[in-house]
Amino acid sequence: MIFNVAQLLKAAVGTTRTYAVDESLPQLDEGIQLTELVRGTVQFIRTNRGILVNARLKTAAKEECSRCLDVYVEPLNIRFSEEYIPIVDVVTGQPTHIPHESYAFLINERHELDLTPAVREYGVLEIPMKPLCQTDCAGLCPHCGVNLNQKRCQCVVQAKDERFAILESLLIDQESTDKESY
Repeated sequence: MIFNVAQLLKAAVGTTRTYAVDESLPQLDEGIQLTELVRGTVQFIRTNRGILVNARLKTAAKEECSRCLDVYVEPLNIRFSEEYIPIVDVVTGQPTHIPHESYAFLINERHELDLTPAVREYGVLEIPMKPLCQTDCAGLCPHCGVNLNQKRCQCVVQAKDERFAILESLLIDQESTDKESY
């Protein structure tokens, strides 16, 4: 997703260009495979320092459900606004003063603006922390491991948690003490 922005850098502040994006990006990050092309629009606006990019993109990624462990496709809406700063002045060819913003995206010496790093960063942010194949996913049986979305298991569910047995015995002792005092 590389755009040559030399002409836009020569234009007046406020000049805009809009481009359609329909690009392949194999993965967002290690382990996050995309299943669709990255599609949408990007708008470039000339600023006094560089180019402001407004992006509205869509794609989808393979995810593993955190409850049932099935693989499913998660739609991603990637939106961002970032300013890109040129490292070389387009008119003079001299290095430019780059602000001390470590997070600034840069336009390279060939006046090419690469959207790929920003799309990856904002795409990763769109991945849910706890991905679910569906909001009412039943998950796996904790005893036999059956996917409860696909079939019911025959396990007997024990209501008590053995970790609280000591507390339960204290409660029973307290109840019997209360009954004796009446």
